[in-house]
Parts: sequence; C-alpha cells; structure tokens
Amino acid sequence: MFNILIQFGPIMSNCHVRPLLVWMLFWTSMLPTVSNQAKKPNFIIILADDIGWGDLDANQPERKSNNTPNLNLMAEQGLRLTDFHSPASTCSPSRAAILTGRYGLRNGVTHNFAVESVAGLPLSEVTFPQLLQKEGYYTAMIGKWHLGHNGPHSPTNRGFDYYLGIPYSNDMGCTDKPGYNLPKCPPCESAGSQSIRSLHGGCYSKLGLPLIENSSIVEQPLDLWSLTDQYESAALKIIHNTSARGQPFLLYMALAHMHVPLAPAGAASEGVYAASLKEMDSLVGTIKSASDDTEKNNTLIWFTGDNGPWEQKCQYAGSVGPFTGKWQTNKGGGSAKRTTWEGGHRVPAVAYWPGRIPANASSSALLSGMDIFPTLLSLAGINPPTDRGYDGMDATSVLLRQEHVGHEFLFHPNSGAAGRFGDLQAVRAGKYKAFYITGGAEACGGATGRPQLHDPPLIFDLERDAAEETPLEVHTPEYQTVAQRIARKREELLWDIATDESVSTADYRKEESAAPCCDQRQAVCRCKTLD
Repeated sequence: MFNILIQFGPIMSNCHVRPLLVWMLFWTSMLPTVSNQAKKPNFIIILADDIGWGDLDANQPERKSNNTPNLNLMAEQGLRLTDFHSPASTCSPSRAAILTGRYGLRNGVTHNFAVESVAGLPLSEVTFPQLLQKEGYYTAMIGKWHLGHNGPHSPTNRGFDYYLGIPYSNDMGCTDKPGYNLPKCPPCESAGSQSIRSLHGGCYSKLGLPLIENSSIVEQPLDLWSLTDQYESAALKIIHNTSARGQPFLLYMALAHMHVPLAPAGAASEGVYAASLKEMDSLVGTIKSASDDTEKNNTLIWFTGDNGPWEQKCQYAGSVGPFTGKWQTNKGGGSAKRTTWEGGHRVPAVAYWPGRIPANASSSALLSGMDIFPTLLSLAGINPPTDRGYDGMDATSVLLRQEHVGHEFLFHPNSGAAGRFGDLQAVRAGKYKAFYITGGAEACGGATGRPQLHDPPLIFDLERDAAEETPLEVHTPEYQTVAQRIARKREELLWDIATDESVSTADYRKEESAAPCCDQRQAVCRCKTLD
C-alpha cells in the first residue's frame, strides 16, 4: 500500500482527490484475485449408457479406430482412468450408487425401475446434487434419469434446479422413427390401447417415449433423431448463463446414445453403433469447447459409463476390449452388462481440468463411480452428512496429485444375472478378483449361462489374465492367502451394511396409472408443446 501511494503520489495534484483515487485503484486491482480465490469449481459429469471399456479409442490405440476423437483429445489433455468401474452393471442401480456414493444394499436400489413404477430412489437418500445445491450451486441435469419419474422422485425434487431428458431408457417407450434394436422395434401404433404393457419382442408400442422438461412432458413420443441437438442447446445455455452470472454449476449429462443406437439412413448395420458413438463423442466435444471458452481453468469434466455393453444386442453393442470373461463365454452365456465379469462394469473414464489435472496422464488406481460423490464434495469444500455409511472414496489425490492409490477392495453387485438383485457376488482385491456366483446373463444369440455357486470362490489374477479365463488353483498358497483376505473383508462389509441404520428400501410397486402420459385421450399419449 505504501508503494502504491509513493508511485501515484507525484501524478496527483489535488490532495483531496489523490487518496480517493489511490484507494479505488488499489481495491480494483485486488478484487479479481479475491473473487477467483472464492469461486468454487464447476463440475460437468457425463455418463454414457451401455458404453464398453474398448469403445474409447485411447484405451485401444492398436485398433486405430477414430470413433471418439473428442474424448481422445480430452484424454491427451487430462487423465485417463484405466481401472474405473460402474457401481453396478445395469441402469438404475448404477445411477443411484453414483448419486449417493453408496452400494445398492445401502441405498435400496438393486434393480431397474419400470415405466409404471410408482416410486424411485428412496427419499431418505441424499444425493450430491442436493448438497451442492444447498451451497449455492446451480444444478442441472440433461438426459436419462431412471430413478423414478413421479412426484418427489423426479430430478427437480432430488437436487436439480433444471432438468431436460427422458425418465428412463430410450427403448422403454415407442417413437415414430425408432432407433436400431435387436429385435427390431416397430414405431408407435396409431390406434389407442387399453394397456401400455403390450410388448413386441421387448419393445413398447402402446406408450410414447416422453421428453420431460423440469416436471412437464413437452413431447410424447419424442423424436430420437433430434434429441442430441436439443441436449446440446440446453447444455450450452446452462454453461454460458451460469458463467455469466458468476455462479458455480453442476451439469450432469446422462447420454443414452448407445442404449438404442442411431445412425444416418442407409448405414450398414455393423456401422450403426460406431455412428452413434461418434455422435455422442461430438456432443462431448461441443460441451468441452463451451467450457474451455468460459471457465476452462475452473471446471472439472468427468466422463464415464453407467455399465458395460449390452451384449445380447450383438452388432448394436459396444466393445469390452480385452475383458471378455472367457471363463463364462466358454461355457455359454453373457459376460458384459448385468454381470459381474469385468466387461459388465469396467468402463472408460476420463477426467479433464486444465491447470489442475496433469495432461496426458493415466492411472490404474482402482476406482468406482461411487467415488464421484465424495470427490466433488471434497473439491467444493462440502462435508457430507455423517448419519450414514458411504462406500465411495475421495479420489482427489488421484486426479490432482497423481497418487495411484484407489480402493483396497471393491465389490460388484448382481444386476440381473444369477442370484438375488444387489448381492455382492464378486470382489476385487488389488489385482485379484473373486466370484461367488456366475451365469444367468444372455449373450448374443440367446444363450444364457447356467447359474453356478462357487464355494470356494473362483479367483482370477487380472494382471496375468484380463480375459478372466483361467482361475487360480484352489490348493496353492497364493489362492489361500487371497481367499482369506477377501472373505474377511466381505464379511466385514456385510456386517457394516446390516448394522447401518441409514439403509434404505426402495419401493418397486407398479401401477399402470404411474406411467407418464401427456394426453390420455390420444393414442400413445401423443402431444407436443415444444415450439
């Protein structure tokens, strides 16, 4: 301050004006620094539906494909997480665990909600958008929700100021021009029907797929082929408007491009999935560019998937890379989505934050989608509620300090294969992975693996056997040591969950009246209120 007075003293002749101008110059020079220090970081979380670990070009450079150029660039400029896992291997359980930082056995969501579900993610659960919202963040979600679409279970009642998207998967309602599916789904029927449950080979044809903005249906059935443009427009508006206001924001984008892929007319069937992957990647690139143009150094972008590829969709499914689950596929049945094989839950993940996350880095730390909850709260300086148990870990040191220390143990729940929903059927411990139940998931072609209990468990060394083909011999010291460690930890976790007073129970009741319908007088509830 003394130096400033000396510097500007000779310039000012009016003794009364000079001190005032000096103070104004001083405080003007200081204000931007104070503002930057106080500004909380922005978060953009992008969750891709049914994406395979091998769908990210950067994970398999030897294939020399060019389906994800924007994600490749983000990986070059950021951090690629090579041992990252979805918390479950199907939609609702994975999303619930990501938003709460808790396994399905704690948060109550162990399998998918339906079109007619009356409820959703239990209201006793706390989501990280709710906590960010309370601390002044503008919170927005764009895309697939699948955690309850009625009343208090909708996104705008679970922590989001704004929502635009579909309430569940994009194959859980008909459209006038369907995407590619196996079996092929027909367009919406033109005549009315007494039951929305009429299905054709797993396809809905009696109820239009709705597009919801906040709490209102704005289009039913929606146009799948223009949905990306609508998502892009909404996302850009959110980024630019919140940045202009100087308000920190959370943008959660849940993209269903790969669940029922789309492609230009006339595309060969083997190119449909790649075309849809490229469209999703282009949207990611647009979002990244908008962020870079506004608050590049104050925004974390975290891309990952909700589960692995839907193998039974054959040519319309993604790539698991080397994680093929050969022990299972050699015996018949699926080893990707719905299963606890690596292909079901090991997903691509990239974190990007210029100036904070080192460029062109990778980490093999064992991480989970549940880690998003504690990591974002930590970066925002927010403490989570202390009245409940959590299963995610704060991965700040992995992202920002290149410390490659992740989970010591990570559990994988059953998400629709053999056994009870939510049961912790597989366990990672370092490079080892144990299976207690296998089978029960459908492969391309329709074969379903025979359900098998394993006591003692199958144990694979993933460093030597990424394909999970040959388990360790039970009688070896290596097996015995690993099996004992895993058994102890599994028992500890199950006891911890059993004694956790915050454990929730989801209401999975269904009523036909709970299905979203814009106009019951019209076939497939047809309406359109968009301009």
